Amino acid sequence: MTELTAQAASLSEMEAGRHGLRVLATLSTLMGFASISTDLYLPALPRMTEALRSDAGHMELTISGYLIGFSLGQLLWGPIGDRHGRRLPVAIGILLFVVGSAGCALSTSAGEIIGWRVLQAVGACAGVVLSRAMVRDLYTGDRAAQMLSTLITVMAIAPLLGPILGGQILVLASWRAIFWVLVGIGALTLVAVLRLPETLPEGRRNHEPVIQAMAGYFMLIRQKRLLGYAGAGAFLYGGVYAYIAGTPFVYITYYHVPPRFYGLLFAVAIIGIMLANMINARLVTRLGGVRLLRAGTAGSAVAALVVAADAWSGFGGLAGLAIPLFVYISSTGLIVANSIAGAMSAFPHRAGAVSALVGALQYGSGILTSALLGVFADGTPWPMGGVIGLCGLGSLFCAWLAVTSRPARSAG
Repeated sequence: MTELTAQAASLSEMEAGRHGLRVLATLSTLMGFASISTDLYLPALPRMTEALRSDAGHMELTISGYLIGFSLGQLLWGPIGDRHGRRLPVAIGILLFVVGSAGCALSTSAGEIIGWRVLQAVGACAGVVLSRAMVRDLYTGDRAAQMLSTLITVMAIAPLLGPILGGQILVLASWRAIFWVLVGIGALTLVAVLRLPETLPEGRRNHEPVIQAMAGYFMLIRQKRLLGYAGAGAFLYGGVYAYIAGTPFVYITYYHVPPRFYGLLFAVAIIGIMLANMINARLVTRLGGVRLLRAGTAGSAVAALVVAADAWSGFGGLAGLAIPLFVYISSTGLIVANSIAGAMSAFPHRAGAVSALVGALQYGSGILTSALLGVFADGTPWPMGGVIGLCGLGSLFCAWLAVTSRPARSAG
């Protein structure tokens, strides 16, 4: 790192420290938009299906449509954020999120909600992808991984509280009120964003046209080191989404867990993620992100193979499946922040585009694995276990690929 770069990094960290908790709270909210947008209305899906005279299949498309919009939208916002700074694109994205949420609240059919959910996702992902880039603007190296772990720990509160809060809203009002609450959350977040400092000064921006910058994705995906870091997180996320899509059936239908206890099992896994992120935040500046990434992927691979074996054989019953699943999901805390920070460290002047590429791969893998579970469903836990087993091995392979590849020649 040159003396000028080191000085800029030091000034950025001083700026971050000056704004303190306000920056942390705002960035955590932005990173949590993906969970907030979906987890809050999950308890309302049956009531929405009935009120709109639809069926479960169409209502489930409101989630699939959101994931598609969220995955592809990141590829647009990344280069825009690198060219125009972070704050303005995030503000525009939040406005789209507010409009999409209001559209959902006013919808009269499942088809309308699917369309508005796509717009909602395209807006929400601006905050997610650019908040990660803002962390990279303010912090470097393992310190960036530490801050990402802290943000993810705070963000993990959303999937814990979202379904509970959504259920309470349903007690007091209709399902439409949930989307009006999202409108309010978006409006408050917009005010907070407008009060944030711009983290990407003019001199560090990428001034090439956005279309040309988007073509730069083809250059990025040829970087083996970058793909290693991104792939470690993407494969892990593929397994996580297989868990989300598969465990309701496996736990409730196959192992006859009462629905009220399913939420408890899900919450325990989220707590595992939070604890692992806290450990990562404490250790990463001492041990380094690469070492923790390798340890996390090794642990997740072992747990994933045990999941696959138990799902195939039935050994250990529910506990034999739930315990290694907990270990696999918890390993997120050692993998995600370090993989994102490692990927962005290679191209700091394209942090927005790299963050977008990483995010698109993560959510794209979730779409793929969710679809695979549907295609290979056979009434047993095996399809879920098999997919998670492959994802664990893929994450481990990519982590070793990342740390054994030579760094990219240029950081820009």
